[in-house]
Amino acid sequence: MIVKWTRFRELYIAATERGICCITLPNESWETLRAWVSKAMPGAELREDGAALADAVRELEEYYRGERRVFASALDLRGTEFQRLVWQAVAQIPAGETRSYREIAERVGRPRAVRAVGAANGANPVPILVPCHRVIGSSGSLTGYRGGLAMKRELLDMEGLE
Repeated sequence: MIVKWTRFRELYIAATERGICCITLPNESWETLRAWVSKAMPGAELREDGAALADAVRELEEYYRGERRVFASALDLRGTEFQRLVWQAVAQIPAGETRSYREIAERVGRPRAVRAVGAANGANPVPILVPCHRVIGSSGSLTGYRGGLAMKRELLDMEGLE
């Protein structure tokens, strides 16, 4: 399998023939992407191909300029069945809104699995496209984000959440 990648701002984006499979955050490195691909798709070859990822880069540029609130890029989500359920629920949170980990747990039919939802959210391989930054604590507080709480706040502010 070939996984194509490109660099956008301080992010690395990777995709298979089925869709975007991994996006790193600014506090993560090329090694983060390489290690994720090695674990999720053993034996896959990483090949740089900016042209193949031009549409995803365009969508991210539009998002960062405040011109896009919904992404159209196909995704190739690699994870457990439970993780994929959580990521699908998180992907349904509209820009400018948040949901609690408890609300996501209830939505996926596992109301007592709040911590497991947090773990799945933290393992989201395509942050921003699957907006895990929109998931907050039940008290309304910002909790855990792979990119750091400052980045989570920045993304929420950019989407119009005060």
